[in-house]
Amino acid sequence: MATSSVMQSIMVSPAAGVATKGTGLSRSTIPRSSCYLPRQGRNSGLLVRCMAKGGQKDEVESPPKAKVSTGLFDLLAFKGPAPERINGRLAMIGFVAAIAVELSKGEDVFAQISNGGIPWFLLTTGVLSVASLIPLSNGVSVESKSKPFWSSDAEMLNGRFAMLGLVALALTEYVKGGTLV
Repeated sequence: MATSSVMQSIMVSPAAGVATKGTGLSRSTIPRSSCYLPRQGRNSGLLVRCMAKGGQKDEVESPPKAKVSTGLFDLLAFKGPAPERINGRLAMIGFVAAIAVELSKGEDVFAQISNGGIPWFLLTTGVLSVASLIPLSNGVSVESKSKPFWSSDAEMLNGRFAMLGLVALALTEYVKGGTLV
């Protein structure tokens, strides 16, 4: 219990750079015999040292975060941040557009593609790809802009469902021989 309160006081102390003025905590309120908080440089890894009850020192060191490469080939790599996200966004737009055109004109997906859908697809693909790649190439991650309701995980899940939905729509219309609705 005492160790927990000491660690909490370290985390909010001005020495750690977290607390603001007027908190009443200072380096003098932290017992020097129980913990040691060294000054860390800006680019160094985090090193925490604490004394256990038996007088043994535990050291836990976290490695510094690796910088994310913002090169075009790294962004578009198989395990990069862009391909699935861009494909998911395109599938979400494509699924909604396919259903909307099907409801308004009564054309199935294959008729939409053959009646001038390819230029619209290419234009949408180009615009959405560039719009998605610009923030990623500037080092802005999708997770950093994620909100509780509009999370990046929800976008990935919705994109995956839209990809499956678009394939299922095309397959169902092919098997049925006409429009779905």
